Amino acid sequence: MTLLAILLLVNAAFAVIVWPTFYRRVAKDSRARDVSGAATRFLRVHRVIVGIAYLIAAASAVAAIVSFF
Repeated sequence: MTLLAILLLVNAAFAVIVWPTFYRRVAKDSRARDVSGAATRFLRVHRVIVGIAYLIAAASAVAAIVSFF
């Protein structure tokens, strides 16, 4: 059980480290904004992907912490 908890914590840490960098790169991409500066579908879809990744990371962290008790 401890090994699974460690794996879940590693997953959460990985998400916290990797996804912000990914999002910054997407936000700087020329496809992220249209001519008027509004967010395009490209940016909105990637925001959803990053949000889902954070939800999974949070669930992993909570599951890991709960499993220690």
